[in-house]
Parts: sequence; C-alpha cells; structure tokens
Amino acid sequence: MNRKIYLILVLALAFITKSCDKFIEEELITDVSAASYYTTESGLEDGVKATYSSLKPFYGQEIGAAMTTFGTDIWQNGADGGHKVFNFYDGGLNGSESYIRDSWDTWYRGINQANGVINRATDVEMDETQKTLRIAEVRFLRAFYYFHIVTTFGDAHLSLEETQGIEVEANKTSQSEIYSQAIVPDLEFAIANLPEEQSDYGRATKPAAEFLLAKALLTRSYKSFSEGTDASRAETLFGNVINNYGFSLLPNFADLWDIDNQENSEMVFVQPNSKSQVDSGIDPFGHRWHLYFLHEYDVRRGMTRDITNGRPWKRHRPTDFMLTLWDRTIDSRYESSFKHVWFANKDEPATDAVGDEPARAALAIGDTAIYIPGPGKDIDWPQSRQDAVPYLVYSNDEYDERRFPSMNKWIDATRPDRQKTQGQRDFILMRLADAYLLRAEARLSQGNTTGAAEDINVIRTRAAVPGQEAAVQITPADVDLDFLLDERARELVGEGHRWWDLARTGTLVERTRLHNTGAAPNIQDYHIVRPIPQNQIDRTLGGYAQNPGYPQ
Repeated sequence: MNRKIYLILVLALAFITKSCDKFIEEELITDVSAASYYTTESGLEDGVKATYSSLKPFYGQEIGAAMTTFGTDIWQNGADGGHKVFNFYDGGLNGSESYIRDSWDTWYRGINQANGVINRATDVEMDETQKTLRIAEVRFLRAFYYFHIVTTFGDAHLSLEETQGIEVEANKTSQSEIYSQAIVPDLEFAIANLPEEQSDYGRATKPAAEFLLAKALLTRSYKSFSEGTDASRAETLFGNVINNYGFSLLPNFADLWDIDNQENSEMVFVQPNSKSQVDSGIDPFGHRWHLYFLHEYDVRRGMTRDITNGRPWKRHRPTDFMLTLWDRTIDSRYESSFKHVWFANKDEPATDAVGDEPARAALAIGDTAIYIPGPGKDIDWPQSRQDAVPYLVYSNDEYDERRFPSMNKWIDATRPDRQKTQGQRDFILMRLADAYLLRAEARLSQGNTTGAAEDINVIRTRAAVPGQEAAVQITPADVDLDFLLDERARELVGEGHRWWDLARTGTLVERTRLHNTGAAPNIQDYHIVRPIPQNQIDRTLGGYAQNPGYPQ
C-alpha cells in the first residue's frame, strides 16, 4: 500500500489581502518566516506539501459541488441548502456570492504558495534532482490552479512571482497569455521532470501532468487563440496516459465506488483523504459529497437516518433529461451509480387508511421500505399498484425537491457516526476512463469519428450488462458532440466535471436551456464564465474590470 501525502500547516504566503489564511492543520510550524524556513530542505518539502492543500477547500466540499453541478443539463437544485443561484442564474449570481469569492481566493492562494516555493528554491541546499522534482510538482499545481481560474473566470490576474504582504495592484491578463506564460510551460516542465509514479500516493506524476496538459490544450482548441495543433497534441498526450504507464480500467464499473478499493489501476490523480485525520478533526475538510445527492429517505415510513444510507442534505437532484440517458437493459452504470431500494431500519406498525393515504401493512427491520424504480425499468407504477404494497414507491412523475433518485457513488458507511459530515473517500481528479473520453473528444474535433468511436466503445464495453457487450457498441456515424457529452454524463455523473464540460465545448447555454427548467429562464451567453469577485474589485487600486454581463 502506498503512503498517502497528507498536508502540513506552514507559513502561508499572502496573496493580495489574504495574509491570514491557513493551510490544512496537521503539524503547526511556528516562529519561522518564509525567508528563513523555505530556504531549508525541510522547509521546501513542507512548502510543497502546503501547495497541495489548496485542492482541499474546493474538491469534496459543497462549494465544488455547487459550482460544477448546479446549472447544467443534468443536475438541478434539491430542497435544502443555499447557493442555488448557481442553478437559477438569477441576480444573486454576482461578484458578492461567497463561493465566487472563496474559489478565486483559494486558487490564487495556491498559486502564490507555488510562486513562493519556486522563487525561494534557488537558495535551498539539497540534492538537485530531488529539488527539481519538488519544483516540478509545484509547477504542476500552479498550472492546475491557473487552469481552474481561466476555465471559471476567463481573463484574470497573472503573476509568477511571490506576493508578500498587502498588494493592491492587479492585472487582468488574457486567457491566451495565461495559457502561454503559465499553464503550458509549467506542465511541459512537469512532464519533463516528474517521475511516472511516486511513493506518496496523491503526489503529482508525469502521467497526471500529461493528462492535465492534454485537457488544457483540448480546452484551448475551442478558443479563437488556439494553436492549430492543440487538439492533435492533446490526442497524443491522452494516448500516452492510456498506453504508457500501466493504468487499466477496472473490469466492473461498480468496483470504482468500493471504498476499500480506492487506490486502484484506474486512478491517475486524486486528492487523498486520511480516515484517521478526518475522524479526529485534524483535517477539517474530508470528502463531503456523500451528503449532497441523497433524497429525504430518513423521514419516511420504516426509516431513520443511519450511517449506511447516509445523511441526506438534498442539495442536488437529477433533471428529467439526465434520467433518460441510460438504457438500463444494456448499460450497468445507472444501476451502479444510483440507489433504488431502502430497507427498513426500524419497525413500523400497520396503519389504517386516512384520507388519501391507503392502509399499510407493518414493516419489520430488513423489509423494503422505499423503492424508486428510476428510468427505464419497472416504471409502470399507477397509484393502485403503489397502494397495494406496504412500502413507499416514488415513480418518475412524483419526483420533487425532496424525493428523487439518489446518487450513491460517494456514500461513506465508514463514518464513525450518522451525523459526521466529513468522509474519508479520496476525491478523484483524473481517472483513466476520462482520458479515453477526452481523447475521443480530441479525435472528434479533428474529424476522426472512427477513432472517437473506438475510444467510446472501450468505455461502453466495460459498462455493458453481462452478455450485452455487442449491443452497447456504437459506430462512427453515431458520434457527434452531443453524443459524446451524453456519454460523459453516463460515465462521470456527479464527479465534478459537468459545468466545465459544457463551458469548454460551448454548449452550456444551449443544453441547460433545453434540459434544466430552473435555469432556462435566466441563463445567458455571458454565463459561460463566472463573475469576478467583488472583493477583488474593491481591493484593487483603480478597480478591476468585471466580466461582461455581470453588475460592476
């Protein structure tokens, strides 16, 4: 078993006014300055670890779910929680929205941490090969954070130098320059200097850097400033990830969500979590997405909240369109991603008919308490049939903000108690199946529908219901961008890709208008990027230009 990289609180290097923010607390290092500590070998090592810590406040947290899931063709809001402006695209989606501010600050904090490590590494006396490796990790992370900035906010501040203290000046650099000055050269350096694998699970590697550069080039290929070879080069890099490092698809799609099998052959890059640190409270983040995709099962007959079924925060529910995407007679992925049956975890006495409610037989622990047939199978449940069974049935015409099919990919039954919000799952940032689908996209963008179909069929073959491998195959004539986006939803639903997928491909507005009834009345072309945070505008000398369409 590989060791996982866990993160140490070191002296944070300030970005603009953010001089007091902390990194994840594991070991407190005090009475040091960046000038004295980061120029030692141990200081450099800790500085590198601290650069990873800016992954945690976004990935696995509610902010990441809201900003990557809401307001798309496949997800809409549930009953609980705030930040629904990301689904409705109404006037509340502006620079004062706290998740807009927090994502910007988190990523720039990571960028400035990286800048500090890179700038000070020159003075560190240590083995040069090891130093170069650590700098390559930090440059990978800096590129990762800048890629998030440009794909979320568009043109933005660019700095490759450490900021110390309070800074009141900022630039607004074009996306093209951020790609050419930061993202691409950082990742090229990382590819040249990172090893194929590292002993600490969760550290950056050469295949992770190739994956990220390929995705950045693919994203840039849709832009007017693209270099003509971006899609071709992306295809080659994804091919390297697929073919050169020993990654392999798990035979069974469902095995990806086995919490005891997280470090498996499909993982390219993850944000690790430690159960001991999460359970003890040392790590205040953990993985919380087990909370957000569950319906309100715990107030229903025969049910009470428990660890196995999860703590249902009812944040995100499927759109009607999402539930049409799987043919469950040949494709296993819906069955493996969503929960259908809840078994009673408390005894329930028989009830008499009251008003519109029919009489119900008693339920004993272990009996079926709730059944959600879901799309495409056993969906003919008229009220007379529902009234005849002792358990509750929610058919597709009864879904609402509290009752809906529950995604179960992130469920975490290892939590110490039913109220615990932090989970121990690693957050998957890159996996092999995604590399196949992104290579298919790169091939499609070059007109190679045959190659795109081959990649998609690899994924569909793994997803096939046993005996249906031939039935799931597609032909080159089947492949277009809409099909590919549908396939990405079938494979990657609820994994934090969707808003960026639609924004990257220029389909966000069209597909969201078609399939998300809450978003359709308000979404506009300018929503392809998020607003600049108001605190960035306010704290910048002379102001800072807001993105078009949003109030200044």
